[in-house]
This record gives sequence, C-alpha cells and structure tokens, in this order.
Amino acid sequence: MSLSQLEGLVCKICNVSQLRQLHAHLVQNSLHHQNQWVSLLINQCTRLRAPPTYTRLIFDSTPHPSIHVFTSMFKYYSFLGNVHSNQVVSLYQRMQCCDDIWLGTFVYPVLIKSSGSAGIAFHAHVLKLGLGSDQYVRNAIMSVYSKYGPVDHAREVFDEMPERTLVDWNNMISGYWKCGNKVEACKLFDMMPEKSVVTWTAMVTGYARMKDLENARRYFDNIPEKNVVSWNAMLSAYAQNGSPEEALRLFEDMMNSGDQPNETTWAIVISACSSCGNSSPANSLVQKLNQKRIHLSYIGKTALLDMYAKRGSLKIAREVFDELGVYKNSVSWNAMISAYARVGNLTSARDLFDKMPERNVVSWNSMISGYAQNGQSALAIDLFKDMTAANDPKPDEVTMVSVISACGHLGALEIGNWAINILAKHRISLSISVHNSLIFLYSKCGSMDDAKRIFNEMKTKDLVSYNTLIAGFAAHGDGMEAVKLMAKMKEESIEPDRVTYTVILTACSHARLLEEGWKVFESIKDPDVDHYACVVDLLGRVGKVDEAKNIVDGMQKEAHAGVYGSLLNASRIHKRIDLGEFAASKLFELEPHNSGNYILLSNMYASAGKWDDVVRVRETMRNAGVKKATGWSWVEYSGKMHKFIAGDRSHELSDGIYRLLAELGRKLRNAGYIADKACVLRDVEEEEKEEMVGTHSEKLAVCFALLVTEAKSVIRVVKNLRVCRDCHTAIKMISKLEGRKIILRDNNRFHHFSDGLCSCGDYW
Repeated sequence: MSLSQLEGLVCKICNVSQLRQLHAHLVQNSLHHQNQWVSLLINQCTRLRAPPTYTRLIFDSTPHPSIHVFTSMFKYYSFLGNVHSNQVVSLYQRMQCCDDIWLGTFVYPVLIKSSGSAGIAFHAHVLKLGLGSDQYVRNAIMSVYSKYGPVDHAREVFDEMPERTLVDWNNMISGYWKCGNKVEACKLFDMMPEKSVVTWTAMVTGYARMKDLENARRYFDNIPEKNVVSWNAMLSAYAQNGSPEEALRLFEDMMNSGDQPNETTWAIVISACSSCGNSSPANSLVQKLNQKRIHLSYIGKTALLDMYAKRGSLKIAREVFDELGVYKNSVSWNAMISAYARVGNLTSARDLFDKMPERNVVSWNSMISGYAQNGQSALAIDLFKDMTAANDPKPDEVTMVSVISACGHLGALEIGNWAINILAKHRISLSISVHNSLIFLYSKCGSMDDAKRIFNEMKTKDLVSYNTLIAGFAAHGDGMEAVKLMAKMKEESIEPDRVTYTVILTACSHARLLEEGWKVFESIKDPDVDHYACVVDLLGRVGKVDEAKNIVDGMQKEAHAGVYGSLLNASRIHKRIDLGEFAASKLFELEPHNSGNYILLSNMYASAGKWDDVVRVRETMRNAGVKKATGWSWVEYSGKMHKFIAGDRSHELSDGIYRLLAELGRKLRNAGYIADKACVLRDVEEEEKEEMVGTHSEKLAVCFALLVTEAKSVIRVVKNLRVCRDCHTAIKMISKLEGRKIILRDNNRFHHFSDGLCSCGDYW
C-alpha cells in the first residue's frame, strides 16, 4: 500500500479496530517508528478514546520521539483526566533528557493541563524559566489551581494578569464553584465585562452542584443563546438531583428548539429514563433513537446498558454490553455485574468479574454485595479477603457495610472484629450506614450489649438504626427493651414504619407480652398481612389458639404463608392437632415445596405417637418431590466457619468430638437427662431413636467448641433450622455441667444457655 493510500485511510477511520488495521499497515511498511506517523496515531487514539495501554505502546514504538510526539502524548493524557499524572511527569523528565528537543513555550500549557493535580508543581518551574508572563502558560497554571486548589492561589494569578481573557474569567468562576464559594463566583459573574455561553453554563453547573435547581434554571433561562453544552448542563442538573421527569421535559424543549443533541445529551437522557418510576419514557426514548437512526457512541451505549440493567432487561443489556466491544469501561462492566447479582445470577456476575481487565472499588463492591444480598455471606467474606490481600483498590464505606452485614448473617463475630479493624486501618468514616451494620453484626452474634453501645454512641440515628436494634431485642426475647426503644424513637420524632411494627410485635410475641403487643397492633392505622401474622403468633404462643384462629378468619386481607405458619407453630406448641391440620393444609397450597411445613406437621403427629399419619405426611412430601432441608450448625473458630450436620464424621476432629459427646452423654444421664425420642420422626427402635437425637448437628457443634475454645469463654453456635426440644434440654444441662455460657442462634431466635437455664424460658 502506497503512502498516499495510507494517508487517505486516516480520514476514514471511525473506531479503534480500524485504527489498529492502519497501525498494522504501517508496521508492514516499516513506518510505525517514524515520528510523523506515531504522532498521527496518538492523535487518532485521543479522538477515538483508545485504551491507554495501546496508546502508550504506539508512543514507545519510536526510539527517538520528537517534540510533536511528546505533545501528542501529553494531549492524550490530558484527555484522560487526572488518572495518569505520574506518567505525565515521568514523560516530561524523559523529554528533558533529550538533547535534540527544544522545549518551546507551547509545550507547557499542554503539559500542565495533562498533569492533573501534579501540574501545580510546574508553577515554580515556569516562573524559573521566565514563562510566567505567557498568556497561555498563565491560564494553564490558574486552571490547575482553580480545579485542584487552593483557589486563593488561582485568584492571585488572576489578579496579577494585566489583561484577562474570557477564558480566564470562566476558569476563575468555575474554580470558586468547585470549592463551594457561591458568593465569590456570583461577584465575578457580575463584574465580567462580557459573558459567553460558557460563563452562563458555569453558573448553571455551579448552582446544580449545590443542589439549587431553582437558581440553576433561572440562569439557564437567561442564557442569550444556548448551545448543546448549556442544555446538557441543565439536563444533567435535573438527572443527577432526583428530578428525572424534569430532565425529560427539558429534553422535549431542546428537541423543539432546533438544537441537536450530542452523545452526552443522549447519555444524560437515557440515565434520566433509567431513574423514572415507569418504563414508558424509556420505551419512548428508544423509539426516538430508532426513528432518527441515531448510532450511539460508547458513552450513550453505556448509559443504555445501565438503563436496561436497572430495569431487569438482562438479555438486551447483555446485547448492548457485547456491542461495546473494546469500548467496555468499568461503568459498563460494573452495571452488568450488578444487574446479574440483582437477580441472583451470581455465576454470570462472577464470570464477568473474573474477566474484567481492571477492577475498581465499585467492581468489588458489586460482587461482594451481590454475594451478601443473595445469602452467600461466606463467599462475600472470602472475596473481601481477596480484595484486602490485593491492597488495590482500598475498601470504602459501601464495601464495609456489605462485609460487616455478611459477618452478622453468619454469626461470625471474630471475622467481624477483623473487619472492624480494617475500618480503622483505612480511616473509613463511621457513617450512619456503617453504624447500622455494626448494630446488625453484634445483634446477630448475640452481643446485645455491644449493639446497644454502638447505638448509644451514634450522634445521628435514622429509622434503620432503631429498626435494627429493635429486631435485635426481638431475636433475643427482650420485649420490654424493644417497647421502650419504640417509645424513645417516637420522642425523637422518627415515625415507625411497617418494619418497625413487625419487629416490635415479634419482640412482644417472643417475650409473651400480650397486652403490650395488642396495644401496638391496635395503634397501626392500616396493618398489613405481616402484622396479622405477628399478632396470630402472639396470641398462639400464650395459648389463645382459638382467638388466633378467629383473627385469621376475620382478616380483611388475604392471608399469606406467614399467617398460617404462625397458626401451625402455635398448634404445635399447644398440641392442637385439629388447628395444625387446618393451617398445614393451607400452607401446602401456598408453599407446596416448603419442607418446613411438612416437618412441623410430622412433629405434631410424632409427638402424639401417630406414626401412620407421620408416614402419610412423608409420602405426601415424596409424591410432591419435596425434600427435607438439611439442618446445619456452625461454629466460628480461628477465622473459619466449622459446619456440622446430624451424624457428621467428616470433620478432622471428629474422633475427639464423638469421644466428648459420649462422655457428656454419661454425665447428662447421671444428671437425670432422658432423650426426647419424640423428636425422631420415624417409628424405629428406641435405642436407634436415642442415637439419632444424640448426634444432632447442634450437639456436635457444641462439643467441637468445648474441645477447641478456652475454658469459661462464651460458645456461639448458629443453626439454619429451629433447635429441637431434645437439643434444647441437653444444651441447658451442658451449660451447667461444663460451666459455660452457650449462645445458640436458630432460624427463629436466640437462646442464651447459662447455669442450666435458657433465656427463652423454654418458650420458642
């Protein structure tokens, strides 16, 4: 291919792929190291937003870069922002070592602007070289001070200027807005001898930054002649400050004005559509794009991807993502990962996460929170450990909220304390969200004193703070503390929401506070179905099972599984098989594949010795394809979660665990313990029944903890299902025999065992 043909290709290049083809032709013709072509390629990289690694590869292909090649590279880095300032300084130092390069005045404005905050260091340098009076150099120095501060230094440079251009005034006004100095920005605006559309737009952007949309719109409306940048500034002001509908109305005005939107406009409007409550604006916008045959740039496509991702249209979102090709940036990767995580498709989310060329803190947060919010707390913590091991990027507040909450879900207090130390290490501010996650952690790990301490230390509390602590009291059966906290909440003018009422009623139920709970229920203006479920549970637990049934029959709203589940549990506690059968029949319709409902009914029949009915329920389960959920118990030790299932012998310390279990069995029998064989749901020999209840997962977990932990230390066990009566009785006695406090969290509440007693009062 001839030189003239190669030169003709340049003006036809539309994307990085075509640029790479030109680059390949230059390599074939041994032209890729010539400064003229290198400078041209770098300029094209700037225009096409090519990746930094590829652009730097082009620069490095010439052994003796000219001043024009260096300047092109500086312009490219300037386009990228402050991300590569270290590389800019390094390039400048290299350029200084080139004997054949004369550093003209024209180099320094580009160099200073491409250095980001490091450009401030060039101020003294240009003064030393005698370039301080050059208009363009001076403007670049003032621009850097305006952008990165201190703005007072920018003002000093501004005041020393014998003649000020419009650009100087605009830079100074923007600088004041960036540091939040509205007064000085407005003073300068009023002093300006003439104003351009850039000046007016700077005022619009400044007021928008302060969330003053009224004044931003006032200045926008007064712009003598608007351009696409000024329209974009006002559109962005609405879109970024929670007024997407206003943004879309303004966009209609723009379309009617005759001003043509650019790629930034489309990105802003698409983003506004994704924030709207209904999908019609998004559908209308997509129709406009198709009608006008608009081909979005990578910025617009990234916004479109984000819109589809937020709306759950994953198939279309993935198509847009794949179309981006080499233009995929961290925003598009993160949007896709979050979208998959939001719908629980963690395999696809992790696959993308692992393929990302470069991850930022948002990438890690998207994946960690995805695991945490989809019940994969252990994987969330493991990924966080990988993040801290990599040490780049550093975790932020969002990371820590997800991780601390994950530790709470697992009941992993030791790992939680390690995460808390990382808060201090990275000086992450303790926002309300972080405080709330700490309350959750301590509550879910059985440390209510610490949960209360964190709550009391908070200078500002929100609804979530109160709800989280009240839920903690509910799980620990401390109903009166929960009721007191709700009263305090109202004193501080924080109105309870539906969650507050749910956790308060739960607390009253667990503490058998019928009168207090009933008052709370009656105070709810429009109780929802969850509140009815709680009050059915409250009545049922204190023995008023028929009254509970009357509540169910008299409900104005359609009962859900929670209501019938509460009635079934009350029937189990008080051995009302008739009501239990009624509640179970409803649950089998509503939740045909929930094994817990079948097991509860089976428990009732087994306790009454009705083995034919037990067999019938089991056959119903089998025919419906329902499998009993596996019961797990786990204990945290030495930074790991040790899990056990009934009869488990897979643990490396199994021999010691079973020896201790046998020894404890002898002690328990000598102390009067008799195995509760009714907890076995099969009609088998008595000896086999005793062996089956004797190796339940919670007993194995307690024995493991007794083996590995220090004497007198608190034992913490978490179980994914409800603790059975036999294990409850046995662990009470173990706490007295071994002189240990044992905190067991099941899927219903906490049990604090100490000196042969349980905090639940044998009522759960």
